[in-house]
Amino acid sequence: MNEKRAFTNEMCPMRVACRTLEGKWKIPMIYVLCEHGTLRYNELKKALGITNVMLSNTLKEMEQEGLVIRIQFNEIPPRVEYSLTEVALKLMPILQEFYEWGELLIETEDRR
Repeated sequence: MNEKRAFTNEMCPMRVACRTLEGKWKIPMIYVLCEHGTLRYNELKKALGITNVMLSNTLKEMEQEGLVIRIQFNEIPPRVEYSLTEVALKLMPILQEFYEWGELLIETEDRR
């Protein structure tokens, strides 16, 4: 039988998943990249309504965590594109459920 690890254990899968997605902008960024596919820096900034510092920091973290692919083209002016990795794309069924849950919350709020 598979023993579940307590959340306090550093190797608890739920803890690792939560740590990877912690922060205000990671889930919205995954959602936007999934909806739009590959985007450039300024397109991401506009779609999220995020500051340069937060966008830059979040993209660096997500690249290190294996959630985002950064492709730099050697052109003048430089062009950089961001897309989701296969690992990040595995979140899409979960985010779809999350989206539907948000719709339910909106409906519930409208009935009050």
